[in-house]
Amino acid sequence: MLHIKSAKHISDFIIWVAFDDGTSGNVDLKGVLKGPVFLPLQDLNVFAKVSVDPELETVVWPNGADLAPEFLKELQAQQSNLNP
Repeated sequence: MLHIKSAKHISDFIIWVAFDDGTSGNVDLKGVLKGPVFLPLQDLNVFAKVSVDPELETVVWPNGADLAPEFLKELQAQQSNLNP
């Protein structure tokens, strides 16, 4: 099972994440966050408050929004292939 060890806001809707498999990289979430729980994250001041839940070991925001490590890993891999 994949977990997030660290995450930080880089700029705009981009976060940097470190996975427990030793990989890390930027993930651009612009246009990806859909649904009512992600609506507050359209405000960059809220989006920038990204953190890692110590128990779930996934990316979370203060409003309760979270993203699965597997989703972030897949998105990061797709984006790095588009922008080598």
